[in-house]
Amino acid sequence: MVNAGRKTRDMTYIALCAVLMAVCAWLSVPAAVPFTMQTFAVFLTFALLGGRRGSITVLVYLLMGAVGLPVFSNFTGGLGVLLNVTGGYLLGFLIGMPVMWLLERLLGKALCAKTISMLAGLLACYAFGTAWFMAVYARTTAEIGLGAALILCVVPYILPDLIKLSLALLLSRRLAGLIK
Repeated sequence: MVNAGRKTRDMTYIALCAVLMAVCAWLSVPAAVPFTMQTFAVFLTFALLGGRRGSITVLVYLLMGAVGLPVFSNFTGGLGVLLNVTGGYLLGFLIGMPVMWLLERLLGKALCAKTISMLAGLLACYAFGTAWFMAVYARTTAEIGLGAALILCVVPYILPDLIKLSLALLLSRRLAGLIK
């Protein structure tokens, strides 16, 4: 009975955080790669649920979008969104979360360890997303160099993403007692 209750609680937290990711994606400013609060939701999910449940949450979120639910920025969804030039940054969450999970396992759950884990996850997301952007852009438009791709897709987002990471850490400390 205890195990069933835990599974139900885990599924509830995963569902709530997947919905949070969708709502945060809808809060966007259009750009080459839209400015959204989605990264904040990914960081908060990791900080609250940990790497295992956080990875499952990101997978659920991406599957919701892949089947066409409008959970991505500008109320979009479908495989087309994931396969376009900016889709790699969404899929990068699925790369970044296990990176955070691994570092959580190695470094622990202290604030400093979580911060390092989140920074590494963000770098993994940037790396995967930028490689994806360059590949799809080259196939659909023209070749683009790494420097140009980074200036277009990463540099403008570094400071906002660091602020979102900090906010997620602060909020997670407030909410930690509510989630066991």
